[in-house]
Amino acid sequence: MGTRGHTANAEREATVAGCCPLYHEAVELVGRRWTGAILRVLMDGPLRFSEVAQAVPELSDRLLSERLKELESRGMVERTVIPGPPLRVEYQLSRMGRELKPALAELQRWANRWLSRDCERSAAH
Repeated sequence: MGTRGHTANAEREATVAGCCPLYHEAVELVGRRWTGAILRVLMDGPLRFSEVAQAVPELSDRLLSERLKELESRGMVERTVIPGPPLRVEYQLSRMGRELKPALAELQRWANRWLSRDCERSAAH
């Protein structure tokens, strides 16, 4: 095998050997407990804190508050204070967060295709 084949093998081994740090950071961020669920419900539009809590009922208020603050600090969620009695706060996906929609929608399709089988098996037993 010539130099060209050796170079192609070396490039493939380098690609396989490591995980891109940015990819890893993105997966860790979106994959944090409840973060994906929060992002998913915000895909449908702005929601108040209580509406997010209702949409993800297993999530405690403390953890929801923590995750929303984290997502806001990372630039994925925008917090808007709406003046007037009563004062209201809404959360919505930022441009950065909205750019995740295709990936999250694909993950939802994948889950419906593959994980629904696990739910069916669990229900049968």
